[in-house]
Order: sequence, then structure tokens, then C-alpha cells
Amino acid sequence: MKNILELLEATAARLPDAPAFCDETQTFTWAETLAAARAIGTALAGQGATGRPVALYLAHTAPCILAMLGVVAAGGFYTVLDTAQPAERIARITTQLAPALLLTDAAHLPAAAALAVPTLTLEDALATPPDAARLNTIRTAAVDADLAYVLFTSGSTGLPKGVAITHRNLLAYSEWAAATFAISEKTVFGNQTPFYFSMSVTDIYVALRTGACVQVLPRRLFSFPVQLLDYLTAKGVNTLYWVPSALGIVANWKALDYTALPPLTTILFAGEVMPTAKLNYWRAHYPAARFANLYGPTETTDICAYYELTRAFADDEALPIGRACDNCALLVLKDGKAVPPGEEGELCARGSFLAAGYYAMPEKTAERFIQNPLQPHYPEVIYRTGDLVRWNERGELVYCGRIDHQIKHRGYRIELGEVETAAFGQEKLESCACLYDPPRDRLVLFYQAKRDVAEPLRQRLAGRLPSYMCPAVYCRVKRMPQNANGKIDRKELQTLLEKA
Repeated sequence: MKNILELLEATAARLPDAPAFCDETQTFTWAETLAAARAIGTALAGQGATGRPVALYLAHTAPCILAMLGVVAAGGFYTVLDTAQPAERIARITTQLAPALLLTDAAHLPAAAALAVPTLTLEDALATPPDAARLNTIRTAAVDADLAYVLFTSGSTGLPKGVAITHRNLLAYSEWAAATFAISEKTVFGNQTPFYFSMSVTDIYVALRTGACVQVLPRRLFSFPVQLLDYLTAKGVNTLYWVPSALGIVANWKALDYTALPPLTTILFAGEVMPTAKLNYWRAHYPAARFANLYGPTETTDICAYYELTRAFADDEALPIGRACDNCALLVLKDGKAVPPGEEGELCARGSFLAAGYYAMPEKTAERFIQNPLQPHYPEVIYRTGDLVRWNERGELVYCGRIDHQIKHRGYRIELGEVETAAFGQEKLESCACLYDPPRDRLVLFYQAKRDVAEPLRQRLAGRLPSYMCPAVYCRVKRMPQNANGKIDRKELQTLLEKA
């Protein structure tokens, strides 16, 4: 197998009338999904998209997934743009990408026109008669090292980085995820994450492989947790793969206490540290469900390590990130050498999940995708994650923070994530983030809670952390700012430091 559309074709032949991708107003069967991909692929191939990038300027709905698959059918690779992002950032992405086309729909056509990229509407593409001979010629020439998509992440310099993912990456990753979590045609995913965020890859491509149904959840429901849970129940959603902040919204409102529980059997989370107190709330309501902490950067397709919960954790106890996924190996290195258990080092990954590199950024690629220092005898690329980890006494990987989030305060090196983990066990605390204020050499803990818990937090941390790790300021916010992916927006919190 060399192309992810082979998964779609096999599933459409096996389950033609089963629901594939759904949203609030539309449902596409597997047969309809395949037909749409072929129509869109024919239209795009006729516009010169084969072997080139295509930008998608569409809402977070089921038709956007049809567009992704259509780009792949044309022999091209896609980038999903966030229609809510500022035009300036979208322009930076399209300038880097230099797409052959921009695929949008009638609703977004006026805004898309401002991007000055040749444009095709999804409506016109879907109306194109499929050209089987042309699509077959494209497929015959394809190899598994061809790109399927380029996903742009934020860069430390402010310039977005385009992570280039191949068909080989998706085939290997989806095989692991489907087998590990027993995904089948009986699975119904509740898709929370945007399609320009790597976590959505799991929902979409594992569904292609297995025939699972993907329900794209309306974003507005995450402001109304009880309505959200009722929606999951109505749609028969049984599998969640959400960022911790989204799960935390339900826990903060105690929403599981006030409605019939959705039929959930599998609850997965990734993207940021999961507050254990929030997880314990979910586990108390779903004692028989499978819970797993997934870890991985976009550069490993989505995930490279995971920990399935098999024991109880205290509210202020950090979860491990576990062990390597099958067909993916993890190295913990310091100064080019493997570190012994218990010692911190940078986590590096190798194997078939590794991206091809950064699109049109050879210097950045060379910096992060390097020769394996433990294996100098032939070319073998590993990816440096920039994350600090250590092996614990159980042989599990424990996340210790980012190398670039490590700060020095009062002569000590501190991982801010450790302060946050200690704080999360505080009763009534809903969310928190610790930042370092260099001009005043102080730690500031921003927190969200229904009432002022600054003093209890101060006492709690004083009893759990050395004095040099205790925040000098506790700043309560009405709502913790979040970025488009649902993670805590630390850049926005930085703007509040001067006022704290």
C-alpha cells in the first residue's frame, strides 16, 4: 500500500452506505465520500494541482474533509487554513506555501479573494465529472514518500513552520492507532480539534482505515457543556480524542452530573498536560472506559508515545507519557548520548511516523531533523522534540517540560510545568498557567476559578515546592485565554504580566 486513498477505496467497497463524515447539517456515506474525492481530484488535476500544494479555505465541517481527500486524489498535498485567523498570518502561510490553487466555497469566496491566489470553489469542483483514466495515471506514478499535507505550526521566530507529512507517515500511524485502541466501523469519533491541528489526523485517517464514523462537533457547544454532552449522546459518539482544555470545560462545570452520560467507551487526550484532577472527574463517571494520555509533536504525524491509564493518580500527581508507539522508537539524549533512568534528557523520535521535514525551510529542517548520534554507520534521521523527559522507576517516560520553557530563577533552573502540576490539585481551581517575568525576576501564576483561591494556592505550593519555585504573584482571570487549538494561550498571558 502506498497511498492513503487506498484505505478510502477499501472502506467504501466494504461499507458503501455507512456514515463516514458528518456535521450538524450533513452526512456523507463512504460511497459519497469516495465519489466526492474523485470529482474534486479531477477538477484540481485539471488546474495543475498534481505534485503541488493546494490551500483549503473552508469551515470546520464535513465538506472540508472531502476537499482534503480530493486534493490527494489529484496527486497534490493540502494545507488547511484557519478562516478565523488574521489575514496577515494567512498571507504569511500562503507566501511560504505558494499554492497552485486555493479551494474555498461560496460562503468564504469574498475573503479568499483577498489572498491573491488562483481560486476554485468547492461547489464547482464537486460538480466536475470524474475522469477515472486521469486519476489512475496519477495514482500509478505515485510513491508512498509523496506528501499528503503540510500542516503549519507556530514558530519560535514568529514565522509559521510547515510540517510536511507523507502517505507513508499516515499509513504507519493510522495502522498503530487503529490497532491500539480497537477502532472499528462501530466507532463514532466526536471530532473536537480543527483540521489544521495534528490531532484531527487521528480521527480522519483512522476512520479511513477502519470505517469509523467522524462526527464534526459544532465549536459553539464547547461554551455549553451540558448541551455538548447531550449532542454526543444524540449522535451516538463513543470515542473522544480531545485536548485537555476541552475535557476540562466539562469537568469545571460538573456537567457529567447534570445529564445522561453519553455512551463513551474510549477517551483519549493530547496536546498539553492533562490536569489530573479533571481526569479523575471523568474517570469517576466512566469507570469502565479506556483512558489514554497521548503525546507527540506534529512532526511525528500526531503521536509517538502513549500511556493507557491502569492505576489511580492523585489530583496533583503528574501523568506519565508512557512508552513508544509500535513502529516508532524514542531516545532520551543529552549531549548526543543516551541518559540513564531518572536523568532528564531531550526526547528524540525515529521511525515511520517522522515527517519529511519543514516545507521550504531547509535550515530549520537541518536543525531539528538530525543524524542519529547513537547510530553513525548509515544515514538515519531522528527528530529532536525539544521536550525534556526522564524514565521513571516503572520504566515509563515522564514529561518534564520544554527545553525553551526552562527558566533560571534565584540561581535555580525551573520547569514551569512542575509548578502547574503542583497547583492543579487545589480544590475549586479550574485552570492555571505559570509564567516567568524576567524584568522583575518573579514567577506569576495565572489561574481560573469561580472564587478567589490565591491564599489556599499559596499555602499549597509552599508545602509542596521549594521556596524558589513558589510564585510571587497569583493572578485570577475570569477565563483562561485559549488559542484556536484549545490550548492555553501563553502569548496572550504574557501581555498581562506587566499588570500582574
